Amino acid sequence: MTSQHPLAGVYAAAVTPLKADSGLDLQSLPALYSFLASRGCHGAVLFGTTGEGPSFSPSERETLMRAACEVREQLPGFRLIAGTGTPSLSETIELTKLTFDLGFEAALVVPPYYFRKATDNGLFLWFSEVIQKAVPSDRYILGYHFPNVAGIGFSIELLSRLKDAFPTQFAGIKDSSHDADLARTLGETFGYDLAVFTGTDSYLPLAMQNKAAGCITAPANILSPELRQVWELMNEGGDATEALGRVQQQRTILDKYPPFPPTLKALLHRVHGFPRWSVKPPLVDIAREMEEELVDEIMNLARIPKPSQGLD
Repeated sequence: MTSQHPLAGVYAAAVTPLKADSGLDLQSLPALYSFLASRGCHGAVLFGTTGEGPSFSPSERETLMRAACEVREQLPGFRLIAGTGTPSLSETIELTKLTFDLGFEAALVVPPYYFRKATDNGLFLWFSEVIQKAVPSDRYILGYHFPNVAGIGFSIELLSRLKDAFPTQFAGIKDSSHDADLARTLGETFGYDLAVFTGTDSYLPLAMQNKAAGCITAPANILSPELRQVWELMNEGGDATEALGRVQQQRTILDKYPPFPPTLKALLHRVHGFPRWSVKPPLVDIAREMEEELVDEIMNLARIPKPSQGLD
């Protein structure tokens, strides 16, 4: 059932490990990426929404990307995708080119979100420049469709123009619209020609029934075993109902404690023993009372004994 696209699979929209002073915690990368790989992720996306991408300078991004490449040498088959879209065309080109110079598998490019009234023609020209100047002929970018946050997205017409003009390089999109009708329309319109990755965990079977290649999600930082099971069962034509139910239960809890970056960092710390990573302002750490409620709900659902205090 799955697309045979080389990028197909389950990806974590990875959190970015940060020290208390908002500096990058590069020493934690090996443990984080090994954790994701061991729990079923085909790869990680750096600097997406969950990775707080817009909060980082180009130099900070380059530092983390280079460190990620070093870690990946110890994780055969683990794929890396970098979020490179910014409102600046020139900066996006530079970051995207760097992505491929470093050997990443793909770049995830959000439209220039400051320009919310940009036309399809303007966006086509913008993406055309990015692709022509930064993407090798045999490499891939994914458009990042998240209109509720970015304020701008991809129409079916724009996707068709980009796919026709750049059939290999414009590989597909991450669809974070949370729109079931769009998932169906994408499948009906493009089939397997467009590699679609749903950003909504509970939509993974629906998306794959409509020719999607997989998922890129924030909860995959902690839900990847269940998501990988759903992905494999859908590929095999099996019944993913039970595995999907576990995903939906946990996603329902997580949705009660937005935004995802501080919530997931708290869970990675409390449940899985990672350092207590901070978030960059304007985000703030989850309130301690809310954290206790979150941990209780997750632990009770999984029937895991609650860790003792003193992990800070």
